[in-house]
Amino acid sequence: MDIDSERPRGRRGFAAMDPERRREIARKGGASVPSEKRSFAKDRDLAANAGRKGGSSSRGGRPGERAL
Repeated sequence: MDIDSERPRGRRGFAAMDPERRREIARKGGASVPSEKRSFAKDRDLAANAGRKGGSSSRGGRPGERAL
């Protein structure tokens, strides 16, 4: 057994930041894309179809439904 595997790991990255700092960074992520480039925000049908398509191709679909 080596010594590194016995030592507990410290919190790093986002886990080490205070919650307010994490929220501040997360807010910037949504604001980085101009509104004219956010097609899902403007077209609900486009967003719904994309969600349906993604859900049908995922492995975690509803019981009894099979992805084709």
